[in-house]
Amino acid sequence: MLNRRDFLGRLALGCSMWLWPPLARAETHQARPRLVVVLLRGALDGLTALPCPGDPAYASLRGDLAAALHPTAPMLNDTFALHPALSFCHQRFLAGDMAAIHACGQAYRGRSHFSAQDCLENGTDHPGGSRTGWLNRAIGEQAHTQGISLTDDRPLMIRGPAPITSWVPSPTSDATRVLAARMSGLYRHDERLGPAFARALEMQRIVSDEVVGGTRLEDIMPAAGRFLAPAEGASVALIDDQGWDTHARQNAVLARKLADLDHGLSALHRQLGASWRHTAVVVMTEFGRTVRVNGSGGTDHGTASCVLLAGGAIRGGKVHGDWPGLARLRDNRDLVAARDIRSVLKGVLRDHLGLQRAALDTTVFPDSRTIAPFEGLIRAT
Repeated sequence: MLNRRDFLGRLALGCSMWLWPPLARAETHQARPRLVVVLLRGALDGLTALPCPGDPAYASLRGDLAAALHPTAPMLNDTFALHPALSFCHQRFLAGDMAAIHACGQAYRGRSHFSAQDCLENGTDHPGGSRTGWLNRAIGEQAHTQGISLTDDRPLMIRGPAPITSWVPSPTSDATRVLAARMSGLYRHDERLGPAFARALEMQRIVSDEVVGGTRLEDIMPAAGRFLAPAEGASVALIDDQGWDTHARQNAVLARKLADLDHGLSALHRQLGASWRHTAVVVMTEFGRTVRVNGSGGTDHGTASCVLLAGGAIRGGKVHGDWPGLARLRDNRDLVAARDIRSVLKGVLRDHLGLQRAALDTTVFPDSRTIAPFEGLIRAT
């Protein structure tokens, strides 16, 4: 039985919540789920980001690429390690809010950046399968969900009827870098000129070895955090980054690019603050690269790659899924795709954002009923 003091105390608390509804709403909105999608354009080599020293064929197939990584890459389990440049990611893996899935691919099995990115963004199994993007359609399935695209152009992934705000940083003194990035966005849609332009930019960065101001991901990812962190802020953000096409000098290029990604994720974590707990980050790419090294110290276009997952909402501290291994390669050159990347996206959208399976199978990812959501990626609440 309540005494008079307890009764008055509880009455006062109830009245204060009634008199100050914004406080109650803020607490509710603080716990709302956030999603950040990071698209690495150019085809990330998953066997460099997430090498597999525990696979018996790894060292012999990867040659110098493996030899340079193995001594310093921290092991995640008996099979997989993490690239040493991903130090923040390793910290979060140990903390339980970073995970990975290897051998992810698409139904499209060609080696065209243009076609593969089209499929990855339109959410179907073939180029031109939809004129709208799966992320736009996913946002459209949720009332009052705000989306923001922090990209230089308007990618297919966000096109559609659902309203999504676009934001890019204002040009700084490094106008050349900004102009080059925006031109790269325009050239990206040309199947022949796009890859050539991206390679030219990347080689110029390697030769000059100069980065004026912050890198793109270090600039953009904390900005995403600022949009997502407020109680009334956006819930979904899209970020993309160029320069992951590593036909030459792959170890040097990816050491820098993966460090940029790692620093960007660290900045996002810092900016989100308490909202990190309710955030899922999906880092993906259009396809993987060949297992064997080419004559220029790089790799060529392949099939499967890895997906990196981060955020307090992620069931981390593990590499999810089955590993097909390197004993059998697709076309005697590529890592075999063990799962469709849409399965990963469905798992995150269903278990984190609450989308229904029927909408995922027919609207968000059309004609994908046979692709089940990946289980167990989101932490139980």
